[in-house]
Amino acid sequence: MARSIAVAICLLAAGALHALTLAPFHWWWLALPSLTALMLSLHSASPKQAFFRGWLYGAGMFLAGVSWIGVSITQHGQSSLIVAVVLTLAFCILMGLLIAGQAWIWRRFWRHSAYPALSFAALWILQEALRGWMLTGFPWLLLGTSQIDSPLAPWAPVGGVYLLSLMTALTGTLGVEVLRRRWSFLVPMAALWIVPFLLPAQWTTPAGKPIRVALLQGNLDQRIKWTAQGQREAVNIYTTMTQEQARDIDLIVWPEAALPMLEQEAQQILEQVASDLGPDTALLTGILQRDSEGRSYNSVIGLNDVQGEYQKAHLVPFGEYLPFQSLLAGTLAFFDLPVPRLTPGSGEQAPLHVAGATIGNAICYEIIFADHVAQQARNAELLLTVSNDTWFGRSIGPHQHLQMARLRALENGRHLLRATSNGVTAIIDSQGHVTARAPQFEQASLTGEVTPMQGLTPFTRTGSGPAWILAAVLTLLGLQLNLSRSKNDALDEKGT
Repeated sequence: MARSIAVAICLLAAGALHALTLAPFHWWWLALPSLTALMLSLHSASPKQAFFRGWLYGAGMFLAGVSWIGVSITQHGQSSLIVAVVLTLAFCILMGLLIAGQAWIWRRFWRHSAYPALSFAALWILQEALRGWMLTGFPWLLLGTSQIDSPLAPWAPVGGVYLLSLMTALTGTLGVEVLRRRWSFLVPMAALWIVPFLLPAQWTTPAGKPIRVALLQGNLDQRIKWTAQGQREAVNIYTTMTQEQARDIDLIVWPEAALPMLEQEAQQILEQVASDLGPDTALLTGILQRDSEGRSYNSVIGLNDVQGEYQKAHLVPFGEYLPFQSLLAGTLAFFDLPVPRLTPGSGEQAPLHVAGATIGNAICYEIIFADHVAQQARNAELLLTVSNDTWFGRSIGPHQHLQMARLRALENGRHLLRATSNGVTAIIDSQGHVTARAPQFEQASLTGEVTPMQGLTPFTRTGSGPAWILAAVLTLLGLQLNLSRSKNDALDEKGT
């Protein structure tokens, strides 16, 4: 009994280590002992034990890594602390079942594999891919995201976050084989870390002169944002800040839903702002739109010689739309959204043409979807994400969100602008480095320069498909070796 409790505590702790690999901690090297501890715990486990141990690890990982969900529930739905804790625990427990399922499958079908490290790492990536798709997707806490500052990072523009996850997982699982004194596995382990030094440092090249930008962070209190007082304050804040930045700037960016009203309601204000801009200054802002059929969209529009607009395609479950609305609406304050029910935009939208450059967009939650951003980057020279991270409060959420935006810039070799309501507003270069950032929870105007880039990284061309295929091949290879080995063992037993 005491041993089982000790194992449970160790697995919860190992899962929690995963959160420390991500922002704001950035202890990326902990990913290796974290995953190694999980695999070691599964080696002598039955499938049933593996399921429970995988669930413990997953629960620890999500409880430590997405604790900000509780903050969002209280900030967003004004629910009680008890409701926030219960819903957060339920979510983390359910998400942990994905890793539990992976552990059970691995022990059930790959327990006799000649190369268990390959199959375990590959199954981890397929589990991450499933998590990024199921119920519109929650690709948060991906293993590869933690490696943005590690020597493995150059794999990102080759195959994206999932290839980076695979290389990280393989390092951890091959480490288990080395601990078992199978010294030959040191060779592929070393190769995973040496190859990145041989890859191109830059896959894309400048496409034009730098663009001078100003990202405005209004820091409007979310509790009053959608009230009449909030509307008045938002108009005053952003029009005043824009007037202060209108000189010697090519592009001004307001964050997601900067003005808490529909575009039609803000038309007169926007026309006045446009008239105050210089002839060579454009402005982009997040705003809500409503079409003639009454459908609402979370959008980015432009003023002063901006061509095109963008409507958010990936909506946030329980935040921008309500799954199972007939069952959940009215049951909790959390499910009564303070903004109109939103409709997703088209999955394929043209980039905006602004200040002599083309800009691909991702609104808030969309920046965590690597393939969505790659699709935008194929026809764009810059990337933009506007966000309202006020929902995260003072949690670790905004820092994780920024880290994923950095990875999108690296994957696609594009400079990225990130304008948020209260932080973290930042300018990111094509290598994923933050070149400028505004302080959180303050009104701020972040100015700097970004360079339009041309050319495509391998990941921008192909998306995550090759990484998923590679993971599937490694999984099937391990299964075939396992079946062959099991068959030979059965024949040997029969012969004796």
